Amino acid sequence: MRDSLLSKRLRELRKVYNYTQDDVAEVLQTSRQTYSHYETGLRKPSTESLYKLAGLYEISVEDLLKLSIELDENVYFDAPRPSQESEDLSAYLEYFNDPKNQKKYHYHTNLEKEILYYFQKLSDLDKKEIIEFTKIKAKKLRD
Repeated sequence: MRDSLLSKRLRELRKVYNYTQDDVAEVLQTSRQTYSHYETGLRKPSTESLYKLAGLYEISVEDLLKLSIELDENVYFDAPRPSQESEDLSAYLEYFNDPKNQKKYHYHTNLEKEILYYFQKLSDLDKKEIIEFTKIKAKKLRD
């Protein structure tokens, strides 16, 4: 089960970053077919590949692998709530996989998409403060 979750997470992350399997395989210095097997769960990435994948997606290896908890069938307890990070990733993926948003944000970089995604969730006052902050930062670059 853990492998299928890792496979799903790798596929989702690749899509969020608009990478092809060839792009990721090149970073891993492997073939597209080998990387494809990571996404389908037929093969497990090596430790070195996990570090490269985590670096590519700007997350820790721990976060990349923190997909589920191992449960002893004889011990019962409440499962932990999903982390805010996993909820954010899920909402982010849903938002940018929506066909109307794919067209709308097609030419934006991944960083621009992330900024726009979180910006829309802010109050008008917070948005104004961020715009003012951004103006100050941009002015410093020009000076």
